[in-house]
Amino acid sequence: MKYLLAVSGGVDSMVLFDIYKKENIVVAHFNHKLRPSADDDEEFVRKTCQENKVRFEVGYLELKPGEKISEERARAERYKFLNQIKAQLEQESPEKVKICTAHHLDDLAETVMINLIRGTAWRGLTPFSSEVYRPFIQDDDILKPESKADILVYASRNKIHFREDPTNFEPDFLRNRVREKLSTLDPEEKYQLNQKIKQLWKRQTEIRKEIETILEEITEQTDFKEQGIIERNWFYDLDEKTALEILKYFLNLKNISLTTPQLKDFFDAIKNYIPEKRFNLPGDRLVTIHKTYLKF
Repeated sequence: MKYLLAVSGGVDSMVLFDIYKKENIVVAHFNHKLRPSADDDEEFVRKTCQENKVRFEVGYLELKPGEKISEERARAERYKFLNQIKAQLEQESPEKVKICTAHHLDDLAETVMINLIRGTAWRGLTPFSSEVYRPFIQDDDILKPESKADILVYASRNKIHFREDPTNFEPDFLRNRVREKLSTLDPEEKYQLNQKIKQLWKRQTEIRKEIETILEEITEQTDFKEQGIIERNWFYDLDEKTALEILKYFLNLKNISLTTPQLKDFFDAIKNYIPEKRFNLPGDRLVTIHKTYLKF
């Protein structure tokens, strides 16, 4: 097994690097080019890899002059880069590659809180992709750090060098405001909250996998993959939550992402449109709603 470590240069990822540096690893650094210190971060991670004789890969965010970018798109570009390097490594060698990030329990708690603030459904309780390995959360080795406090203690004891991201303290970001609020908790209260969220996340992740397995089986029994066809009558007797889960799954297979209001509009169209009427999806993609089925 080869580990592809996402290393930004911050304390979390540098502790992750220190723990895994004697394993079979490759380091991937994504330079967003969004702040003056970004190039210094890249050079710091590059030099650390050279000193430890670890392969280093770097990717860059391509922006037009004056173009602004959302946190969501920046994250999507970062994971796109990581998956490209993973594919490249697996072409070079038959061994499996596992992407590893330095997310910890405080990150999980913050993300769940943000999702709840934004009004997301149950999937907001399972925010992290199962395709990425997060040792600080998923590894039950009691010797590994689990929370931010654990990571800082490890960094201090092992004299870990790292760089601080100044945007971590800017109040304009919702995550930073949530982090500040959680930091006011008593240490024992925060520990208990983290553990509760971890258990909830594990259970919801299991449920999510079960649902996706059922949806995969449904897909295999339909003409959706080859012909883009879904039976319309499936949706007539479904409650809204179940219908939206099924629609979200089918749309993801077509690389189409809808907001919850858009999904509800689509569900309403499936139930009520007259035959041969079309529904417009993002990217000017049209779905024709026939009498008994809809065609992508």
